[in-house]
Amino acid sequence: MSVTRTVSPGESIQRALDESGPGARILLEEGTYAQSVWIRQPGVTLTGAGAGRTVLVPGGGGPPDVPRLHDAAEDVVSGLTVHGELAGDVRVEALTVRGFSGAGVYAHSAAGVTVHEVEVRDNAVWGIYLRESTGCRVVRCRASGSQYGGVALSFCPRSGAEIAGNECTANAFGVFVDNSSEARVLGNACHGNAIGILLLNQVYEGEPEGGVRDCLVAGNDLYGNVLAAGAEQDGLGAAGPPISGVGLALIGTHRVTVVDNHIHDNHPGGESVMGAGFVMGSSKDFGGDDVLDCHVLWNRVTGNTPLDYQLGADPARQVFAANTAAKGDPQDVQGWRR
Repeated sequence: MSVTRTVSPGESIQRALDESGPGARILLEEGTYAQSVWIRQPGVTLTGAGAGRTVLVPGGGGPPDVPRLHDAAEDVVSGLTVHGELAGDVRVEALTVRGFSGAGVYAHSAAGVTVHEVEVRDNAVWGIYLRESTGCRVVRCRASGSQYGGVALSFCPRSGAEIAGNECTANAFGVFVDNSSEARVLGNACHGNAIGILLLNQVYEGEPEGGVRDCLVAGNDLYGNVLAAGAEQDGLGAAGPPISGVGLALIGTHRVTVVDNHIHDNHPGGESVMGAGFVMGSSKDFGGDDVLDCHVLWNRVTGNTPLDYQLGADPARQVFAANTAAKGDPQDVQGWRR
């Protein structure tokens, strides 16, 4: 029989999780908890009193053996980690995770993780980072102030993921779909980042096979992305090229559908390898591929500088229909009206 247990500030969340076992429901009362947490049992639900009311911050109360953030130094600490073969069907909801040196929420090799109405703020590397996992959902969260992605899906080849209804601001990438396929990115508001949403196919040495295929990007509001990433060593988006002022980019993707998004008023605040609010481009130069067989339908792309769209892709291999834009490259592509 599953256990329901209430934890108060000053008590150990980790102890409650470990003692309660699989299927436990852990209720966190309002207050601040200075500790990190590792969920390693299946079927667990961790519920706070609400974002801004239950707050997880760095402290000495976490397990010493918690798996570290992938490709990070030993001293980097994430707030809430879901990791391991047993850590499936986990739900985390209604709390704030802030100020950690790694990720706010980090799921690795897990299935069926749901992150719902969670605020991740000022976590140094990632906000919510889902890696090599399946069937995950990030819904109605707020992600801000991370060096890389506010919400990121990385190396999930058959992800079945849903990233929906989130607000992402002040990150390098608001939503980052990194070498992951079969994801739905729906109804998010991404503003004040360097790039609102990035879907990227490239190959990294020592990493799993790449690719971004069969994704849906629909109903997102991508605006006011003006930060500069990749411009300073150890700064925002330091590992990548300079990017600024982009709403949505498809780089090396296959069979991605982009429908009914509003991409507007994005302006570069620094150097950028991309020059428009909406960008399609090849990743062949860094181990990926050309953009192929994508559908771009009924999008409003307006008020961006220097261009509304920049299509570094073969138009004959895509479908464009009923999109609105004032200025783009090339100008004479069918399916774009002014």
